[in-house]
Amino acid sequence: MALLKVGDSGEAVAALQQRLRKLGFDPGAAHGEFTAATEAAVRAFQSSVGLAPDGVAGPNTIAALQRPNVSSNVKLEMVAQMFPNTPPVNIQFHLPFVLKALFDADLADKNMVLMALATIRAETEPFQPMDEQVSAHNTSPEGPPFDKYDNRAELGNLGPPDGALFKGRGFVQLTGRGNYEQFGHAIFLGDRLVHNPELANDPDVAARILAAYLGNREARIRSALAFANLDQARQLVNGGTHGLEGFRDAFQRGEVLLPDSVKIETEPKASAS
Repeated sequence: MALLKVGDSGEAVAALQQRLRKLGFDPGAAHGEFTAATEAAVRAFQSSVGLAPDGVAGPNTIAALQRPNVSSNVKLEMVAQMFPNTPPVNIQFHLPFVLKALFDADLADKNMVLMALATIRAETEPFQPMDEQVSAHNTSPEGPPFDKYDNRAELGNLGPPDGALFKGRGFVQLTGRGNYEQFGHAIFLGDRLVHNPELANDPDVAARILAAYLGNREARIRSALAFANLDQARQLVNGGTHGLEGFRDAFQRGEVLLPDSVKIETEPKASAS
């Protein structure tokens, strides 16, 4: 997700201001313009939740503004041990979205929670929804970014600039016009995800896509896990071996750390006073 800072403008800034105002932090009157007053409101909010008050709305600040009320016996300190190279603060603010999405999708048992967390370790180890980076895998030498995806019919892409528009995003690195269409509808966004692909990096949307993606393959994943076949379980999500070592490591750590009977409870958000 892009950083929002002084001088930025647009719908994302307007949404930020609306959320700040709802939570009691006054961003000023400039609707959709990231002004000094908005920066001050962001700093005040960041201080209130224990984030460094830098006045820039990055992934953790956006997640903290939207964080759902979730309680679970899957604790931050457990998940942090599954992600030894990840700042725990990232997990702190994004884990609630993942747990809620799994709960809402009826995937809140230990195996599927482990599957979701290990998938994040393999795909987006910083535990923040993020853009795919340019690499030799997706971009030709001297070619425009993500041009290797442009004409991939199996991804539903229709030619330039679909490769760049529908590059990997979110927790599960959703890729391709076809997937954006399918999972946009699966999580009840209709065509909004195709028209605004950056939504895949919103923490709530990213978590719901992850849950829907796993749910789409649930029977086959459960069959693979029943035989402790982690390689096959990973392949069912990724189609290959990318991130397999991290996936295995996280899953195996989590098998020891997480309780056998996972409990997740969600509560309605309290209205701002």
